[in-house]
Amino acid sequence: MNRIRPDVDIVNDVLQAVLSVQPTSSFAQSLLKQYQERGGLSKKQLEGIHDKAAKLKCVPEQKLATLEAIIMRKPTRYKSALPAATPMYTRDEALKEVLDRILAKYPQHKRVLFLRSKYENNEILTPAETTELQRFEKLLT
Repeated sequence: MNRIRPDVDIVNDVLQAVLSVQPTSSFAQSLLKQYQERGGLSKKQLEGIHDKAAKLKCVPEQKLATLEAIIMRKPTRYKSALPAATPMYTRDEALKEVLDRILAKYPQHKRVLFLRSKYENNEILTPAETTELQRFEKLLT
């Protein structure tokens, strides 16, 4: 984080002020620890410490205003709505009919049985496999 004046740390000052008034606050202690380890806090964490510090009289208004400015500068992240549930694969009914017609005449045809198992397992048949099935169908007629 690039700071204009690295010797001034508003977030640390506000956290220290909150801890001086409420030394048993586990929330403020954990935020101070995270801030020291990571070097920053999320927008929600900063909003939480701002709310806590705003209730105290010992924190100067200027530091609260600066903390508000830091919070406003951080981006707000929104969760998007879940997309509509659509199946990833739709079966081609014409392909099923071709498979059934071939297997009606030759029920033991190994290649067609393999392609039918792929079709039933919702695996996508390659264009080469579909042309192969069409060729088998032409040979039957």
